[in-house]
Amino acid sequence: MKGGKGKAETTRADASLKRKGPGTQRAGKKTARKEKAVKDPNKPKRPASAFFIFMEDFRVQYKQKHPNNKSVAAVGKAGGDKWKSMSEADKAPFVAKAEKRKDEYNKKMQAYNKRSAEGTNAADDEESDKSKSEVNDEDDEDGDESGEEDEDDD
Repeated sequence: MKGGKGKAETTRADASLKRKGPGTQRAGKKTARKEKAVKDPNKPKRPASAFFIFMEDFRVQYKQKHPNNKSVAAVGKAGGDKWKSMSEADKAPFVAKAEKRKDEYNKKMQAYNKRSAEGTNAADDEESDKSKSEVNDEDDEDGDESGEEDEDDD
């Protein structure tokens, strides 16, 4: 079989050509991507859950006990195990903090939504305040001057 392809090579090549499915891509074709919505930097961030509030304290304690540990995964695993083993009474302070943060977040979101609604309406109001006649009057003033200049140039 000098110079020819081996049986295994042709089988692999044929199999790759036969595949047609949603996950396969062909060279030169681009896949359609969803456009991401632009995020507003002024929008309040969602509050942390009770577990994440617990983890804020737990990370500090864990690093004090294990100063040489550099693994984030180990801290997360240990925190998760401890959270699972805690009773509802032990979790109660973290749940209360989470509820408090959630209430603050809801207040901030209401204020944000009110501001954003007013902001879009305010921009619309500014445009609607200027009547069409005022816009046309401004254009006429500019048009008269430019029209006279055109006549003088001729």
